[in-house]
Amino acid sequence: MNQAKNWPNGKRIAIAVTVMYETWSEGKAPSYTVQATGLKPGTIDHAGKAWSTYGTRNGIWRIIRNLDDNQVPATFFTNARCAEIAPESVKQIVASGHDLGGHNYTQDGLLTYMSDEEQQATISKSLDILTSVGGKRPTGWLSSVLAFTPETAGFLAKAGLKWHADVTYTDVPHKVQTASGIIAGVPNSDFTDSRVLRSSPNDLMDVYKNTFDYLYNNEPGSLLVVTLHAHFGGRPMIVSVFDQILKYFKKHPDVWFARHEELGDWALKQPVDEHNYQDRYFK
Repeated sequence: MNQAKNWPNGKRIAIAVTVMYETWSEGKAPSYTVQATGLKPGTIDHAGKAWSTYGTRNGIWRIIRNLDDNQVPATFFTNARCAEIAPESVKQIVASGHDLGGHNYTQDGLLTYMSDEEQQATISKSLDILTSVGGKRPTGWLSSVLAFTPETAGFLAKAGLKWHADVTYTDVPHKVQTASGIIAGVPNSDFTDSRVLRSSPNDLMDVYKNTFDYLYNNEPGSLLVVTLHAHFGGRPMIVSVFDQILKYFKKHPDVWFARHEELGDWALKQPVDEHNYQDRYFK
């Protein structure tokens, strides 16, 4: 059996749940919404601004409760501003045993628009706030909207982080070589709750169930990541389907429910930098 098929304790598949806990700068709103009718350019979208606050008000709590009820650990990629707005929620994430990952200061403050110095300052500020509020320093990071630069991974390694999730090109965790040392790259989901903003939440069940079945039956050693956004996925219509997904996964033996921190640790212990598909199944 090759290394890529050897999850801890001989588990057949790894499942990682990630939660995007996000907020926007004062006066800003998400570029997307559940509303089908757009406003004229230049108009303030008061409904969109209000919609985006659901995560800190209610959604984050419903997601934590559901994860706790199902006894499934998760990684919460958290804008540091959320910790300032709703500190009790961040404390509960840590108290419930979940991972707290860095996710910029605000969702619209993107690293790709920053100078090297500004990137490093944003990373440091975000980690310091999350540490102060959560009582535990994050070990990993996901850049908002995956808007990173070629230098970001090195800046994260320099900040002492062990892993990041700015990974769009591989299936399982791997090592990333940077000028500041090695950092693990851990994939996130390509299909999140935002894909069903204006359609049926049951599409999430179809996608994740079918993908799980294929990987479980055909590709031992695989990783499947399930992702929710607190301001949208924390609503009853999504959590009701999310609950079904988790319960379906839990019916199967040999499933490793892993936090991203654990997946990063696994990658860093591997004897090779990357297990690509060819190495996993053709050698």
